[in-house]
Amino acid sequence: MRRTALAPLALTALLLGATPAAAGTAPGTPGWEPAPTAPWDVAAGVRCDFPVHGEPVVDEVVQRVLSTHADGSPKRVAYKGDLVIRVTNTETGAHYDADASGTALVEYRSDGSQFWTVHGPVLVGVGEGTLPRGLYIVDGVYTLDISASGYKDVRLLHATTDDLCARIG
Repeated sequence: MRRTALAPLALTALLLGATPAAAGTAPGTPGWEPAPTAPWDVAAGVRCDFPVHGEPVVDEVVQRVLSTHADGSPKRVAYKGDLVIRVTNTETGAHYDADASGTALVEYRSDGSQFWTVHGPVLVGVGEGTLPRGLYIVDGVYTLDISASGYKDVRLLHATTDDLCARIG
């Protein structure tokens, strides 16, 4: 597992089914709140050619709201912390423990779109976007622009991709 100290994330949490952060502050991290990742399921053909289940086996992700919109909803949020997701092909039982312990700064736009500035490994699910349909660990320095319709524009500045569908297929 890798710990990074940049301005923050665990991208997986929001891209693949996070639950809202719990109230309170995470121990030892003043101003940061837990941002737990919920287990998730994706039907065959949505990301991989087979159904996939994801579940955190390590989840120490925290978030910090840096600014809000006029209505009080989060506008800019930093995420950081260790996150390992077990990604399972539910047809065969094949699985892979994916390190998604990167960091990100996320801008939530009023039209429902999002812009991510990311460092480190995160799990990105793509239905439609600049990467082919699939589940990926994207590791390095990159941005992710998610349109209100869900299109994902991944701009790899200095990053690599690992195709998890191929790993567990």
